[in-house]
Amino acid sequence: MTEEFYPVSPVTIGVSMADLRTMQRLVRVLDRLSHAPTYLDRVTPELPASARFNPGHAAVMMCYDFHLSDAGPRLIEINTNAGGGYYALLSEEQADDNRSFRAERLAARLLRSFLDEWAAFAPGGAPLKSVVIVDETPEKQPLYAEMKAFCSWLNAQGIKAQILAPEQLTADASGVSYGGEKIDFVYNRHCDFYLEEDELNGLRQAYLAGTVCLSPNPRSYGLLADKRRMILWSDEEALETFDLRSHEQALLLETVPRSRLLAQGALDSFWKERKKLIFKPVARFGGRGVLPGKGISRTRFDELDPDTTLVQELVPPSVVTDAEGRKLKVDLRLFTYRNRMIGIVARVYQGQVTNLRSEGGGFARVRIVRS
Repeated sequence: MTEEFYPVSPVTIGVSMADLRTMQRLVRVLDRLSHAPTYLDRVTPELPASARFNPGHAAVMMCYDFHLSDAGPRLIEINTNAGGGYYALLSEEQADDNRSFRAERLAARLLRSFLDEWAAFAPGGAPLKSVVIVDETPEKQPLYAEMKAFCSWLNAQGIKAQILAPEQLTADASGVSYGGEKIDFVYNRHCDFYLEEDELNGLRQAYLAGTVCLSPNPRSYGLLADKRRMILWSDEEALETFDLRSHEQALLLETVPRSRLLAQGALDSFWKERKKLIFKPVARFGGRGVLPGKGISRTRFDELDPDTTLVQELVPPSVVTDAEGRKLKVDLRLFTYRNRMIGIVARVYQGQVTNLRSEGGGFARVRIVRS
């Protein structure tokens, strides 16, 4: 652990087994929904070409973000390039209860997800030899230290790993290479989710030609992590048109806060209800551009783009008190591969948006409480 890392908070967050199971059930339902023909028929026409292409594999490090309400977990958003997965491992390794087997099990699941993803891409049995973690100017990213830790960990597993910016790669439809060496697997941390920027053109060509395993990829983002999908998941009429059982529909309506585009309602009505709402730009990630309704001015509200602003029912984060008496807000990150959980980590912070460097803040270990 170095000063480069976000802190791993000494706080341990308790989560009931019932809440964990609800989150896991939701992951399974959404994973199944993402393959359902009726859902694909509805969503595919809205996707750009890069996301309409099916690469035949899934997405490593898929992340489901939750707030815990009094009525149970509520899905806030899904991320395909979220940081914090390695912190889940660190928080287990630093636990003081000698349960190191939990860290070992998490590490095994993490490695298995990369190997399974590679096997889905290259079913002939060829070993995974090389991974490149790609991000925009990676050394300037807040979670660069986590990327370096991932590299060290993958190298320790016998998989050559390095961190590069897209422009450092040689990439076209024939494949991806660096320094004359072919790259098998690109672990994508870049926030141009649909590969639309010029610097990603070569990687896009290789991805669409099926000559590199890009994970996460535009399809996984488009089907699950694009915030506009939450509009369908919280719409009872829409859910009835999909290949879902009644209890699966009920689970989605219970756990996904009602979500709409600003353009789908009357602006004056949204303004009157603003204190119960949160406004999110659909094309940005994490907490960037997120505006809690209770603090928004009428001038700022009128500046919002109705076609690209998601209006979501507000589900406040839960709050814990640490040993120093600080009130810390909490959200949960559930890392998955396909429909199975890899690990869970909490983020604790102060302020309106997640600020893990706030006093007492950081990634925190989750302890499952059995009733």
